[in-house]
Amino acid sequence: MSELMEQFLALSVSPPLIPSLPDDVTVDIVAARVPINHYPALSRVSKSFRKLIASPTLYKRRSQLGITQHRVYAVLHSRKTRASSFYILHRKVDDCSNRLVVVRSITLKSFCGNYVPVGSKVYVFNDLDALSIDCTSHTSQSIPEIPQRMAYKVVNVVDEKKIYVIGDSVCHVVKEKGGMLRETWKKAVTVFDTETQLWEPKLVKEDMFVGVLWSDSVVMDGKIYMKDYSKGNSFVYEPDERKWELMDEVLNSKAWEGACVVDNVLYYHDLRALRAYDPKQSCWSVVNGLGDFLVAKTARSRWCHAVNYGEKKLALFFHKNHEGKEVIFCAEIALERRQGGEIWGQMESCDVVIEDGLFDMVKFVSVSL
Repeated sequence: MSELMEQFLALSVSPPLIPSLPDDVTVDIVAARVPINHYPALSRVSKSFRKLIASPTLYKRRSQLGITQHRVYAVLHSRKTRASSFYILHRKVDDCSNRLVVVRSITLKSFCGNYVPVGSKVYVFNDLDALSIDCTSHTSQSIPEIPQRMAYKVVNVVDEKKIYVIGDSVCHVVKEKGGMLRETWKKAVTVFDTETQLWEPKLVKEDMFVGVLWSDSVVMDGKIYMKDYSKGNSFVYEPDERKWELMDEVLNSKAWEGACVVDNVLYYHDLRALRAYDPKQSCWSVVNGLGDFLVAKTARSRWCHAVNYGEKKLALFFHKNHEGKEVIFCAEIALERRQGGEIWGQMESCDVVIEDGLFDMVKFVSVSL
């Protein structure tokens, strides 16, 4: 435990001091001086602190002070129990190591879903329902479901308030000879406004037929990039102009999957190196400085997922057999662009975050709190 946290906890359990402070002063002290990863320990001090940690007021004050930290959440579907659980990446106070901890107050009905962060919430769209998860209080509530059936969906947020759902939708039902009905599917875009909590009218791309399965999608410069498993069917959608275009050949040349965007640069790990794509320069590069350590750590990994972990930082999750156990690692990597445009990375930590790694479905999202 840090010296600052020890001093604060010592003060907080002293009856004459903290209880006598006005609520707004207590909020300012916690918002400005206590790292968010210490909140679970602080919430165990007393009922008043537990109430404070769960209050939107604290997170609003953090935002006003310009103090935000990224928290990473994971959705893991267990092969053993066939159930999906919602996890938070939590840094232990005693040894500063990371662990994935189950958020037991959140129940997920289906693992076949899309998860997208907007502010301090995670929006979930699956085959059974739609909901939003408030990551300040770890509570959930239902939201209006997608107004029409859509298959092979990708979900992304643009401008931090509008959620774009792109997928295959039934456009026409044709009656064939013999009375058989045949559905005609086309690409469609529908938008959920998180401020009004309403769906906007569906936009159908009449000249784009189905048959495309997306392997990944990201947002850069306000555009949605959708990578297909085959290089010939990768597209970019421009929301403002409602325009589709083929993906840049250079970006499409790599089979990127499990990617994230940090400071408008795309990163992914191909089980050999951490690679970066800069849309301004339209080129790929290898992140320097990680050396053989990351190569050794990720050797024989079954998959890798990169997640935005704040300004100039990402978290890299990877799954492998370690000491006879199926485990999931998390490596924290700080990023730096040096003179000449080269991107360098520095490994800040690499921990086993969960030991029972028998999961057949994994998803990660990063939330700003």
